Amino acid sequence: MAARRTERLVNLVICLLSTRQFLTAERIRAAVPGYDPDPGAIGTPTGDAAFKRTFERDKAELRELGIPLETGRNSAFETEDGYRIPRRDYELPEIEFDAAEAAAVGLAARLWQSATLGESARQALIKLRAAGTEVRAADTPGAMPQLDAGDPALPPLIDAARLARVVRFDYVKSGSDVAETRELEPWGVLSWHKRWYVAGFDRARGGARSFRLSRIVGPVREVGAPGAFERPHDVDLLAMVAGRSDDDHVAKVRVTGAGGGQLRRLASSDTDGVLTIGYQDTQWLARIIVSAGAAARVLEPPELVDAVVARLRLIAGATDAAAHVSGVLS
Repeated sequence: MAARRTERLVNLVICLLSTRQFLTAERIRAAVPGYDPDPGAIGTPTGDAAFKRTFERDKAELRELGIPLETGRNSAFETEDGYRIPRRDYELPEIEFDAAEAAAVGLAARLWQSATLGESARQALIKLRAAGTEVRAADTPGAMPQLDAGDPALPPLIDAARLARVVRFDYVKSGSDVAETRELEPWGVLSWHKRWYVAGFDRARGGARSFRLSRIVGPVREVGAPGAFERPHDVDLLAMVAGRSDDDHVAKVRVTGAGGGQLRRLASSDTDGVLTIGYQDTQWLARIIVSAGAAARVLEPPELVDAVVARLRLIAGATDAAAHVSGVLS
């Protein structure tokens, strides 16, 4: 939206909020800056037609934005409709959170700092603080748990659980090198011991299952329309993932240059650029190594090398497919 048009709409909203009477189009034209940049056009057929078109567009824009534009007349003697914005319908009610709710909002904002909703979370915090609600996001180190929200499967699975939409994805279970396709009714997504899980009903196996997000390879695909299932009321998602554990492993990863910052933070030691990293989930560490690009090269163990190679091949295959489609369409 052009700056000039935005300024005119803001002026229009202020004008219509500042009156209890219905203002006719002509009164609005005279009161709101921006409708007649050329004073000499007022009263001419061309100027009147231009104002009418602009005013109709502005009214439609306000309604699309959800602003309650009310139409009416001040008395039975008036022959032309007027407009106003009733404050009772425009202003938001006071927002009040208790300590636990405010902490939850702050935790959600911290979560989305590294995911696709980072900008939305920032805007939400600005609005809450402007309304007088104190929300502590990341200003108190240690007050909230650190959550890694960088897994690409996290946003689509949260959306699918919220919309009750079935999803399909390829999953590498513990102790296997082969991905299997799973079709899931996601009941919810939760974090356990700094790892993300999705829990729900596995259609192929006919029972409740939970899956670690770091072991999902490739995209999460939506299947069918929203509202395809109902989450059981008595389900305990935490109980579905609590107690899961894997054998501890140790990886050797060579990091060069200024890259691989997350790998450096995970390392227990650094010997001439070779990092020693303890881990439990092979696919989780493979994703972090791949995201470091050319700055990181896994040396051992062999199963981690294979997992990194498999992810790189998936990326290369997707890139080749996209290039092929682009060539066909161009």
